Amino acid sequence: MKVLIVYHSEHHDNTKKLVEAIAQQGDVTLLNASENSNLNWSDYDLIGLASGIYYQKFHKDVLDSAEKNLPDSKKVFFLYTCGVKRNSYTNAIRQIAEAKKAHIVGIYGCLGFDTFGPFKLVGGIAKGHPDNKDLSDALDFYYKMKNA
Repeated sequence: MKVLIVYHSEHHDNTKKLVEAIAQQGDVTLLNASENSNLNWSDYDLIGLASGIYYQKFHKDVLDSAEKNLPDSKKVFFLYTCGVKRNSYTNAIRQIAEAKKAHIVGIYGCLGFDTFGPFKLVGGIAKGHPDNKDLSDALDFYYKMKNA
């Protein structure tokens, strides 16, 4: 099974840590959504969309890439890191996937060290995340998505 994970990660590379751990498991192509690419997303059996959370949603580059490049009726999963967990973070990416008639096979979110805005004043929140347990849980999640 060919897997593509399109991601955006900055500040502390929280999301990048997750997608790189997954990519080490085998036939996974990583694509930074901020970079131009000629990859044909149709060539992949499973597409992951991964991001830190910015203003309560996935980064604009991931949203724009999905809207432009996600083929109809693909199997997709969402992966995100955040300072504080909320269920609504996937609403915008879910709307794009549903408009493309994608089959959403799973969602994984975990804490990630966050020093954005007012959190910088207190030294950040979710220090030490993603940790080894978060990475292990992300890998378990990935294996379930790959076999779904």
